[in-house]
Amino acid sequence: MQLTFATRPSALARWQTGRVIQLLQTAHPGLDCSEYVIATRGDRSIAEPLPEIGGKGLFTSELEDALLSGKVHAAVHSLKDLPVEDVPGIVIASIPERQLVHDVLVSANGQSLSDLPEGARVGTCSMRRTAQLLAQRPDLTILPVRGNVDTRLRKVLSGEYDAIVLAQAGLIRLGLQEYISEVFPLEIMLPAPGQGALAVQCRADDPETLELLAAIHDPLTAAAVAAERAFLSHLGGGCSLPVGAFAEKNNGTIILTGAVISLDGKQAIRLSAVDKEPQKLGERLAELVLERGAAELLKARVASQ
Repeated sequence: MQLTFATRPSALARWQTGRVIQLLQTAHPGLDCSEYVIATRGDRSIAEPLPEIGGKGLFTSELEDALLSGKVHAAVHSLKDLPVEDVPGIVIASIPERQLVHDVLVSANGQSLSDLPEGARVGTCSMRRTAQLLAQRPDLTILPVRGNVDTRLRKVLSGEYDAIVLAQAGLIRLGLQEYISEVFPLEIMLPAPGQGALAVQCRADDPETLELLAAIHDPLTAAAVAAERAFLSHLGGGCSLPVGAFAEKNNGTIILTGAVISLDGKQAIRLSAVDKEPQKLGERLAELVLERGAAELLKARVASQ
């Protein structure tokens, strides 16, 4: 059997798809795999900040359309880009073992966040990152930055920005870890739900592909990210929300930490909870932060747009 994978055109997306293929061919020697490259709306609209484009599935919808049409057997995504709402007819068939989840700072002169000059220009399109940066350094000038990883690196190294924030996993996957100036501890910056994990989708009515992909599924990672995504979903969903979450499965239970932060970084509601069932845990923690006033912070975010 041959499997065709839908993938975005960026170097990182191609690496991630290649990694999934490598894992599959190790599990199923002789399996023939190919790629089908698709530019998504998020790839094409690189001049606009992500919050201004709006809509869900900016980096995933076109790949899912190719799946549903039968052009491809599977699609590989960064899980943090995948909307929490299910698409009818499509399932997440596999979530391989997650790698690093942290966010990192890349600065022009190798400076850490605390060493950046007053009013330093820091690039990010993420409300979550913006809020957590301003919580540490309210003097910073936060500017939107788009483009693939290489493009963003060029912008900071050329002096267009004093620093940018990226996912550690993406830089390491591309062999660019030498540019990391600081790895943010989780106490300073919680990642996006699902950050560092990959998701492989296929059609729900394709038992052959489902069976093949099951071989590279990691239950521990799947349980952790399910709790994170349930937390986000219960808060209203959407990767543009100023919401961070990280979960780990340990001795049969899942420990989930979640936070909702005001856009100016001045207020944050951050709590942790433990449970064995991911969906129940994520929803319960969301209710706890809502009881503490998270709804007001999320309303303020909507009103600011």
